[in-house]
Amino acid sequence: MDLLTTLVDKGLRRELPTREEALAVLATSDDELLHVVAAAGKVRRQWFGRRVKLNYLVNLKSGLCPEDCSYCSQRLGSKAGILKYTWLKPDEASKAAAAGVAGGAKRVCLVASGRGPTDRDVDRVSQTIEAIKEQNEGVEVCACLGLLSDGQADRLRAAGADAYNHNLNTSEGTYGDITTTHTYADRVETVQQAQAAGLSACSGLIAGMGESDEDLVDVVFALRDLDPDSVPVNFLIPFEGTPLAKEWNLTPQRALRILAMVRFVCPDVEVRLAGGREVHLRTLQPLALHLANSIFLGDYLTSEGQAGQADLEMIADAGFEVEGTGTTTLPEHRSDAAASGDGCGSHGGGCAPCGSSEPEVQAAQGPGAEVPAGQVPGGDVPAPEVSVARTDLVAVRRRGAGTDLAPNA
Repeated sequence: MDLLTTLVDKGLRRELPTREEALAVLATSDDELLHVVAAAGKVRRQWFGRRVKLNYLVNLKSGLCPEDCSYCSQRLGSKAGILKYTWLKPDEASKAAAAGVAGGAKRVCLVASGRGPTDRDVDRVSQTIEAIKEQNEGVEVCACLGLLSDGQADRLRAAGADAYNHNLNTSEGTYGDITTTHTYADRVETVQQAQAAGLSACSGLIAGMGESDEDLVDVVFALRDLDPDSVPVNFLIPFEGTPLAKEWNLTPQRALRILAMVRFVCPDVEVRLAGGREVHLRTLQPLALHLANSIFLGDYLTSEGQAGQADLEMIADAGFEVEGTGTTTLPEHRSDAAASGDGCGSHGGGCAPCGSSEPEVQAAQGPGAEVPAGQVPGGDVPAPEVSVARTDLVAVRRRGAGTDLAPNA
């Protein structure tokens, strides 16, 4: 496929694809799927080899959120039967984090439900960060606490936080259909505050909420412009008791195409396979390792994930290796750019100013450089995808943080 040859060449040069090319990846057929995975895999291996970074979630405060995000089991009015508890004490959170680190996790992600932290909450999380770092040498800590107020990112950084996560989730054009209690612009501002404080930015998306191909490309291009170091790709877990409980829009093949598109648009960024992989990729999870270079180990915030040992076996069986603490995740050019405060580490020498809507890169010349949206190069129009509701794979977390049971790590 000429399209894939063009995208591989661009990815190896850190040159960004056009919107038309990104849309064409999503429009490829199932017959072409392994070609798409192989092509994006070349780009992944160029910048990350066969390393897989493990991340571990600790839900510091579960449920009781005043926001109305339609996809979330912790939302205002949620009837999902999830665990609900208030803030874990620093020693409790540190103990939970230690289980993930013992399982091979390089990064611990501290998450708390809510619109955003109070100053007292920042104090709590700062104490937790210090406790985790004191007991686990070399571990990275990422905070995910919602919308930040002025100065809070600086305080988290001073406490030892390495990164901050705040996802865009969906396109700006459809954001109001998903959430009404805050705006898309609020989310963008929080990511920028984290970057300004010197925190590594982590921001991604949720696929499967009924969005179009154009919406998916819009949010991934917006993320590219924000230039986070890590892009988590979540697949909607349709919890009963939430407004999106009936949204089963993904097949394993579509999930792989989405991951491939993200890799082509973000060639040298940590692409993280996040929530919902077990529900939607199912037995095709190992193929996703050829596209993403990072996964969550074990359980998620409110749902159970694949057994931690099964994660490790999957990585080894697929021919990959767990990334050690002594290895820098990002390619050297991105690491150097982050250290110098240059936010355009992924764009190479020809990037547009940060915040611009399109990068100033010329499309590669030759066959397949420009492909009309929806047209499959060298193939037939793909048949409509038929998703299957696998409610049996949606399991509420009943172990780990906030319980007396051992965590899955």
